[in-house]
Amino acid sequence: MAFRRLERDPTRPVYVISVAAGIVRVHPRTLRIYEDEGLLAPARTPTNIRLYSENDIRRILWIRHLTQDRGVNLAGIRLLFDLEERLGTRILEALYDEGTT
Repeated sequence: MAFRRLERDPTRPVYVISVAAGIVRVHPRTLRIYEDEGLLAPARTPTNIRLYSENDIRRILWIRHLTQDRGVNLAGIRLLFDLEERLGTRILEALYDEGTT
């Protein structure tokens, strides 16, 4: 019997808040703050439990990079995310590349 490896869907919400916080090494309260600030929108179960996807994890890592390594506050990050959505360009990738060269 051959087993097929399932493709991982990065948009599928699978991580509860404690697991997501552990992956990115922050306190779960930090993730709630990011959500309150409009930087994250995790999926919710019918019983209102937050579930985070791989894309959410990547977004949290971007937020952490921008706050800790680049000195951007949460309002600035919200502005950068809004600009990316409106312009359809990868502003954050350019900012990251600029900081690593």
